[in-house]
Amino acid sequence: MTSTSTADSPATARRTWNPFKAKVGGVPLPVPVFLTALVVVAGVVHRIPEDMIGGLAVITGFGMLLGPLGNRLPIISKIGGGALLCLMIPSVLVHFGVFDENILNATAALMKKANFLYFVISALVVGSILGMRRTTMLKALVKIFPPLVIGTIAAAGAGIGVAMLFGYSLHRAFFFIVVPIIGGGIGEGVVPLSAAYSHALGGEPSSFVAQLIPAAVIGNIVAIVTAGLLRRLGNRRPHLDGGGDLVKHNTTALEEPPAAVGNYGVGILVICTMFVTATLCEPALHLPAPVLTIVFSVLAKLSSVVLTSVEQSARACYNLVAEHFIYPVMVGLGMLYVPLASVFGVLSAGFVATCAAVVLAMAGSGFLAGKLLRMYPVDAALVTVCHSGLGGTGDVAILSASDRMVLMPFAQISTRIGGVVTVISAASLIQTFH
Repeated sequence: MTSTSTADSPATARRTWNPFKAKVGGVPLPVPVFLTALVVVAGVVHRIPEDMIGGLAVITGFGMLLGPLGNRLPIISKIGGGALLCLMIPSVLVHFGVFDENILNATAALMKKANFLYFVISALVVGSILGMRRTTMLKALVKIFPPLVIGTIAAAGAGIGVAMLFGYSLHRAFFFIVVPIIGGGIGEGVVPLSAAYSHALGGEPSSFVAQLIPAAVIGNIVAIVTAGLLRRLGNRRPHLDGGGDLVKHNTTALEEPPAAVGNYGVGILVICTMFVTATLCEPALHLPAPVLTIVFSVLAKLSSVVLTSVEQSARACYNLVAEHFIYPVMVGLGMLYVPLASVFGVLSAGFVATCAAVVLAMAGSGFLAGKLLRMYPVDAALVTVCHSGLGGTGDVAILSASDRMVLMPFAQISTRIGGVVTVISAASLIQTFH
């Protein structure tokens, strides 16, 4: 008679977990831990190069550790744990002064001076659009706007209603809570809003920035959690989830061809050239470069001027970025773009409830509108809820939490166009109702 050793049981295996045998992305855990520790030591002695190399060393190390950890923690893993940890842990460490100035400067050199965030977003946008079938893309583009409009109206109504229940005035609720959440982020939303508010109400724009940022940050956190819950809903009810498809269609007729190995050099050249061309045309067309990048990519796809091999190369870069650089970028965003000091200054039950009402109304109405329009409700809700994120920063975080990076082009439309309309409308209305 044979006997099974207790050492082979699952319970015993958990008790005898060996960190030296654990793996992160196929690599033994001690490797990224050791390399990240070296980077931290270099930061302590002020020897991290304050350039792209130093910045990549910082965000990649922490991203490789925090992302997988968040996806394995109980409870938090069900609500976008990897994205939340990568965004919030660095922000908390910065708030309490844990990170050395050398580390912060290196990260800022990469994320701000080298504009690495926009490179990542451009790779996701251009690569996914060029890798899409034209018919699928057109159907999605046509149907994306009704859920966005309905979601915006619902978000404004819910936010104002909840805020007034907690004693906020209509003016305060709309202009200082609802609008910054759906305004398109900090650079594209809060900054121009602060200038418009200071012109209408008097005072310095910087004072309005401090008042507007907390709602934008809290709204983004709620949106990340909502995205994680939507992904969980889609896993439980697959008929509601397109897995990155917005519009329901005959999958056999529109099945994507097998992915070919692309030329990464050509892919990067296409992605960067698309953004550079958008920047070149920005003054003449009076549209921001990220929006023009979407427009030019769509036009290139519709006109069939891009060779199949070039499309595959752009798609290969998309796959590379989506698989390996999202969590590191989230770490950089948490370190530089999530100011907890401003959030703590206004934190209250009513403020958080109002921010949550805005985001949940956006997601819920997008879900229902998507269902009525024969879209996949989960994916429609995810694109709609990106309107309540921190611009491109929020799109990366929300789609990371939902594992839907392929939706980035539609998320950018939701964020950029929805944000521009919100900012223009708020700037006009505050002149009338101040």
